[in-house]
Amino acid sequence: MSDHAAGPYIPTGDKPFATDWVEGPAVCPLSDGSYVVYMDAYTRHRYEAKRTRDFHTWEDVTDRISIPKDAKHGSIITVSEEFVDNLLSEVSAFQHREKLRNERLALPDSLKGAIPVEAEITVHGNRAKKISDNLFGIFFEDLNYAADGGLYAELIQNRDFEYSPEDGARQGWDSGYAWSVREGGHSSPVTIAVENPLHENNPHYAVLQANPGVTLQNDGFDGISLKKGDKYDFSLFARLPEGSKGGKMIVRLLDQDGREVAQSAVNVSSQEWKRQHTVLVANADVRAGVLSLEPKLTGAVHLDMVSLFPQNTFKGRKNGLRADLAQTIADLHPRFMRFPGGCLAHGDGVHNIYNWKETIGPLESRKPQRNLWGYHQTKGLGYFEFFQYCEDIHAEPVPVIAAGVCCQNSQGGGQQGIPMCDMDAFIQDILDLVEYANGDASTEWGRRRAEAGHPEPFRLKYIGIGNEDQITDAFEERFTMIYQALKTKHPEITVIGTAGPFNEGTDYEEGWTIVNQLGVPMVDEHYYQTPGWFLNNQHFYDSYDRKGAKVYLGEYAAHLPGRPNNLEVSLAEATYMTSLERNGDVVSMASYAPLLAKEGHTQWNPDLIYFDNQTVKPTVNYYVQQLYGQNAGDEYLPSTVKLSDSSEDIAKRFPVSVVKDSKTGDLILKMVNILPSATRAQVHLEGVTAAGSRAVKTVLSGALEDKNLEPQSSDCEVGQEFTCELPAYSFTVIRFKIKSVY
Repeated sequence: MSDHAAGPYIPTGDKPFATDWVEGPAVCPLSDGSYVVYMDAYTRHRYEAKRTRDFHTWEDVTDRISIPKDAKHGSIITVSEEFVDNLLSEVSAFQHREKLRNERLALPDSLKGAIPVEAEITVHGNRAKKISDNLFGIFFEDLNYAADGGLYAELIQNRDFEYSPEDGARQGWDSGYAWSVREGGHSSPVTIAVENPLHENNPHYAVLQANPGVTLQNDGFDGISLKKGDKYDFSLFARLPEGSKGGKMIVRLLDQDGREVAQSAVNVSSQEWKRQHTVLVANADVRAGVLSLEPKLTGAVHLDMVSLFPQNTFKGRKNGLRADLAQTIADLHPRFMRFPGGCLAHGDGVHNIYNWKETIGPLESRKPQRNLWGYHQTKGLGYFEFFQYCEDIHAEPVPVIAAGVCCQNSQGGGQQGIPMCDMDAFIQDILDLVEYANGDASTEWGRRRAEAGHPEPFRLKYIGIGNEDQITDAFEERFTMIYQALKTKHPEITVIGTAGPFNEGTDYEEGWTIVNQLGVPMVDEHYYQTPGWFLNNQHFYDSYDRKGAKVYLGEYAAHLPGRPNNLEVSLAEATYMTSLERNGDVVSMASYAPLLAKEGHTQWNPDLIYFDNQTVKPTVNYYVQQLYGQNAGDEYLPSTVKLSDSSEDIAKRFPVSVVKDSKTGDLILKMVNILPSATRAQVHLEGVTAAGSRAVKTVLSGALEDKNLEPQSSDCEVGQEFTCELPAYSFTVIRFKIKSVY
């Protein structure tokens, strides 16, 4: 994921710039609309600056820049007229691209006299082509507190006492963060120790003195949200140090005013670490509660892995997912899920590269880590849980592994490669992942999956190698090693390469070169663009080689200034997705990004789903993705669209896509109307026969600036010919049964 716009770099400002190595003209745009160009050499040690508005008439710039006679390096050259012409052509092309990028969806005033528009849509059923049946899916990254405090249902923050200042989230992050010792109305920090820990990957634990009235409290993630009547599984590991005597640990849940809403107890009697468990039932709804532990014993007690889980997780899974949030994602009907992240996967430095093996097994043995996005990750939501969730929602798992290099934006060193002496072990970890997912329970890693509760394979088909990487020699060498090993050992796995963070430029070109040279079957493209870019690039994939690598559009979204989630950006995405369906023979998968954001902890906007501890808040963008996910097909039927006004500006604001779902026998017509008035559409079916007259029509519409919209569904009449009216600024889906395509 990258927060930079694509395009050539041209410096801005009111001061001309110079370099100590001059090769050809240097161009500097000024705020008044003119340009300064350095282009003519007069002596060996000085060059001329000229100002122009149209690149035809020129004026001198009085502040000339001199190169000292004793300069150690530098060159001044005289360029040809052809060179200047090429420069002018490039400037003109750049200005045209920028004009298109900055175009808004609202119809220009000069064309409003052409509306309302009449449309005639002819569906050509006899020219259907196969497209990917995994086209629309989801991309999960632990960004914006998407995992801990979000999708992962654990209610205790810093349950393992492993928070660290190195996590980087805020002041005060340490092993005692979110915990406090309460006594007589006063609060003090919790005591932390490290001698003889529960596990080497979990070295810190709390030491609590059992004085009368002393309690240990945890605030959860922005408080602990509880529902009246719901059951909550509480557990902890505890031991008694020498000289202490055992007894009960009273476990309470308190509301935001300190009133008790649930109570239970566990017994602590062992001098060895031992897990204790009980169940609490909330007797009231609580917005932001607290966990309170009161030791009724003599001396001190050591505590670790203090956990509170709702029993009502998604599908009732232990160590599972927050039910309402997981269901909202499942309602997208995603055909695949990419995880555990993009930038998160290749990490902030080599030491921070995400290691899947540290995320499986007993929770106390998992190795927590600083999240690249600047907070703590417990790894409680690990690879087993990701695979399980994919299975539960019938989505193909698509894990992403670093390509042997860390993020090029890593602090203190940029992109670094794993030492070549360690690459064999790194590659073996990737091969072990395939065995963990697909191996028989008799294999080493298949056995570990079975021990976690899933003896049957997860049937992994895809692995992403790399994410938005700078395509350097270090990357190429390591990616090639990984790809060749996977191709040799597991030819059944589709490897997904990367083409960098943008849809153009050096990394994009070199990434594709490597993919083509090695014969990588699929490549991951990313781009965040303006609505104007999506509007004007509906033919982006039309010219892609149908015999080359397939495309996974792993991250995309439309961005306006201020990054709103509104109907304008949503319709831009809906428009572009019609082209993804049309090119579904080369674009195999696509996923909006980012997926989740917790309010109050949002680092990136826009996101598809916002949430707090009690509420899930889908965006208008979410409903566009849902309409595509719930109405996907595996065959594309070309259509001809004739409008009463044939201007390009109107035509590109009325894209149409028609697909067939061969599993259900349904025909699905998608129409985006980005015009300021309703459009009457006459639909003709050729080469396909409607099975009846009933259809379901779903419409998402409003004003372009609207943020709180939901689609509305109703019945409508269809036939070999039928008419429908599409509201202004709308996305309409019509779905009905057909008898045949011939």
